[in-house]
Amino acid sequence: MTQHTTSRRSLLTAALAAPAVAVAGPLLTATPAAAGPVDGCQVVVDWTAITVDPAVVNEPGAPAEARVIRLAGTEFLQLRGAVTCAFTADGRLGTLPATIRPPKLTRGVCPRNNSLGINAVRIEANTAGAVNVYGPQTTNKVTWIQLDNFSSVMS
Repeated sequence: MTQHTTSRRSLLTAALAAPAVAVAGPLLTATPAAAGPVDGCQVVVDWTAITVDPAVVNEPGAPAEARVIRLAGTEFLQLRGAVTCAFTADGRLGTLPATIRPPKLTRGVCPRNNSLGINAVRIEANTAGAVNVYGPQTTNKVTWIQLDNFSSVMS
């Protein structure tokens, strides 16, 4: 008598296929939902250039920019772009445009050049629109910052 064994691959394939078969039929025949109020992500202020400090240089093709979005009723300040710099102490990265002023101090963490195992800096935007960098030291210079990681609650 031959013994039948089931491979783990065939079990996994069957397990993944079962939910797709169970759901596919009703989805294909379902009627579209009625249009209603827009939920989800809304752009409040579109991408706008950050005025960088004279000691900071925008990376070509990826200038420092900011925007405000609303997600589930909460507004977020988001940054994008990359800059080169030579921070050896806390300092000013730049200034947000006049259309974007957080109602309170907002902060986040952004990647930077890895030096001595440190690969992030704290970025803060205050109510005056100043964008500041915290964490650089004379023994651990920050030479670039990637802003794409920054997303912080504004209100």
